Amino acid sequence: LVRMQFLQILSRKPGSLEVLFQIPFCQKQFPYTSLSTSACVYSKKKKGNGYEQVDQEKYKNLVHSVTSYKTSAQTPETILKEDNFLYGPPAKHTPPVKAGPKTPKNWVPLINPSKRILPVSSDSDVPMKIGLQRGKMPSVTRILQQTLSPQQVFYLERWKQKMIEELGKEGFEEYTKNLFLQGELFHSALESLFLSEETAARDQDADDVVAGYLSSVEHVLEDISEVKALESGVHHETLQYLGLVDCVAKYRGQLCVIDWKTSEKPKPFLQNTYDNPLQVAAYIGAINHDANYDFQVRCGLIVVAYKDGSRAHPHFMDPHLCSQYWNKWLLRLEEYLDKN
Repeated sequence: LVRMQFLQILSRKPGSLEVLFQIPFCQKQFPYTSLSTSACVYSKKKKGNGYEQVDQEKYKNLVHSVTSYKTSAQTPETILKEDNFLYGPPAKHTPPVKAGPKTPKNWVPLINPSKRILPVSSDSDVPMKIGLQRGKMPSVTRILQQTLSPQQVFYLERWKQKMIEELGKEGFEEYTKNLFLQGELFHSALESLFLSEETAARDQDADDVVAGYLSSVEHVLEDISEVKALESGVHHETLQYLGLVDCVAKYRGQLCVIDWKTSEKPKPFLQNTYDNPLQVAAYIGAINHDANYDFQVRCGLIVVAYKDGSRAHPHFMDPHLCSQYWNKWLLRLEEYLDKN
């Protein structure tokens, strides 16, 4: 057994607390172990409860109502009644009325009901090519360019600035010039192909510039027949606008206004062609109201060709779709006339 002579547990000094254990061995043996403690405890005087000083008899009812409160006496009906009293009855919510599609003020039908369709003449196999009579009437291209939406203008300007940064101002002018030249050569090559009806025209020097475009549209040309007009001028006698139609021919048995487009980027969907559907609809309406043409058109076709020879994307526009874009075209035409 360990014999304890002296044990000091607690020594308190201001600002510190030290516990010291001293367990020295003692020579004398004791039959028991002794524990001695010394402590000094400081404590604040307990404050009395302020509520004990309250005259509970005086506030008996109030104390009872507070202490006996368990659940709210309010119900949805009383809350609604209180809200009606404070804020008035709730106003009935009416969903906003969605604006319907705008309709042109001066609506003219796409199909001319009074146009007389002449019998097929003997030389009907020769495509028509009427010169464009430029005068006071605005062109379809001009009308569309001057009625671009702010969003279209923004993206067009951003693309232009990006190209100028990459190519420089002179380089960008040369780039756009080459694009127009390639488009003209492509159209000329197609015209020669339709007039000569010789597949050899594809391999002609028609140049390496358009060889890729011709290869791109090869599968589309297989579905085209009975070409009625090529690079022919049209004008709408009632609405007073004009344009130059690339081609009028049958595509898979449907007579269409065909618009040939070139692109460096794929355009697999009709919405990728921006305002081209409006242009086609404008040409269809012009042909149908132009006395120079003894037929009417109800469908359209936009063919996007690629320089690298990848398969062109043909976008067919049925009569219903043409009617929708015709209404949009009439709105753009009205916007142009308001501006001018």
